[in-house]
Amino acid sequence: MPAINVNSMKKTKKNFTVKEDFRHGLRDGLPIALGYFAVSFSLGIIMKNIGMSPGQGFLFSLLDLASAGEYAVLQVIAADAPYIEMVIVLLVTNARYLLMSTALSQKFSQDTPLLHRFAVGYGVTDELFGLGINYKGWLSPWYYYGALGFSAFMWALGSAGGIVAGNILPERLVRALSVALFGMFLAIIIPPSRTDKAVAATVAAGFLLSFVCEQVSFLHMSGGTKTIVLTILIAAAASVLCPRADDEIEQEAEHEA
Repeated sequence: MPAINVNSMKKTKKNFTVKEDFRHGLRDGLPIALGYFAVSFSLGIIMKNIGMSPGQGFLFSLLDLASAGEYAVLQVIAADAPYIEMVIVLLVTNARYLLMSTALSQKFSQDTPLLHRFAVGYGVTDELFGLGINYKGWLSPWYYYGALGFSAFMWALGSAGGIVAGNILPERLVRALSVALFGMFLAIIIPPSRTDKAVAATVAAGFLLSFVCEQVSFLHMSGGTKTIVLTILIAAAASVLCPRADDEIEQEAEHEA
């Protein structure tokens, strides 16, 4: 996560109007919105397979802007697991957004109203966080709203579109499209695994232990419970066995700042 040198920021606001900030946010958020539509379309296929309607899928994605979080919850729904398991899965898979929101809050000037801070917190996704954290000077809430509003709409629209397509397309094609989401996850984990041995070991441990839980009868558990248990265990083990030195983190922060 890039460090934020607050003292080096401009202490005055940019001379942009609300309209200009919002328009710039729409412009910069366009590539993110298009990418979200493609990814959420695959989520829509999964939603269709568990019996959700296009309206339900649209609202579901609009209220939960998290690809991994949504996928995990969909697995819990498909397994007809209890609500408490769904809540825990959401907390575990989306815990990183707490840290990202804290970092992003430092980009706002001190006189930014609390209401704006809460509104921005609705959609601190990985991509929008990157957009906001790299904004020059104090972050304008209206700039973020422009990027967030369009992206959130396209994310929800893609989910609804995937459900509609799943009801129309042949069953074989629907099954093929449902695999696309796994391709996105591979695209996320493979690049860092190639450059960081600790990340590679963590990913390998996740695959191995997930396989073991499926094959050993007394370790078998629902998909949601398995996600919770393995995430906590592997993350805890990695933090103990492969801690990151302070100077390494500082060097990365200086490089990214």
